[in-house]
Amino acid sequence: MSLSGSAVVPSPTGSTRLYAVLGHPVDQVMAPSLMNPLFAARQIDAVMVPIEVEPARLGSVIQGLKAIGNFDGLLVTVPHKFAVCGYADRLGETATIAGSANALRREADGSWSADNFDGAGFVAGLRKAGHTLEGAAACLVGAGGAGVSIAAALMLAGVGRLLINDVACDRLDRLVSRLATRWPGKVSAAPQAATPGLDFIINATPLGLRPHDPLPFEIANLSEGTIVADIIMKPAETRLLEEAQRRGLPTHPGIHMLTEQIELYRSFFRLQ
Repeated sequence: MSLSGSAVVPSPTGSTRLYAVLGHPVDQVMAPSLMNPLFAARQIDAVMVPIEVEPARLGSVIQGLKAIGNFDGLLVTVPHKFAVCGYADRLGETATIAGSANALRREADGSWSADNFDGAGFVAGLRKAGHTLEGAAACLVGAGGAGVSIAAALMLAGVGRLLINDVACDRLDRLVSRLATRWPGKVSAAPQAATPGLDFIINATPLGLRPHDPLPFEIANLSEGTIVADIIMKPAETRLLEEAQRRGLPTHPGIHMLTEQIELYRSFFRLQ
């Protein structure tokens, strides 16, 4: 069965296992439209729903969800990916490197494990599209909850040089310092994002979710052939991607990051 929103998802029953996506806002999330058809296709009695949570109420909402006996896991989107690490008993490798998580799982003993699959999904999407990462020069714009995971995954994939740009200097400095310890000489802060000589430039900021958002970076100085990637999934074609295409630059949309994460989520949640 195709994993699309057209699949028939059964109504929940008393035996249905529950999953949620937490964010603020959540109108852009697409994980339920992919995960619920997966549940149906595999005849798993489970359902995933989006839940909007303001940052000030995150703790109380997570504690409440943990108290639900048939609640098995969470996916997490902006702006909660850093904060949710504090509600996990164990962090996986990527979550430990990045300091952020986008998935939490209830264990058999009632404890909770967390990891971040944004980066792994993003890298898998690039490779599936035929792009080579080993030895590449890349610039990542945005050191938030998704950006830190993507930065770690790019380095684990063998990127030769990674520049990182973010308007929040403290957040940027923390990420560069964390990665430079493991990959000395290969990671540095970039005062300007769009510089010549890049193989990839990646928007990992929320800019582009709304129609009138400014571009996350200027593209005029990008070299011919630089791949412009966006992690925003809705809209599918952001203004950034449209502008890059008008300049004749190759683009890579955000939906690939999510679709490549679905199998990672299935494995993490131990779904048959």
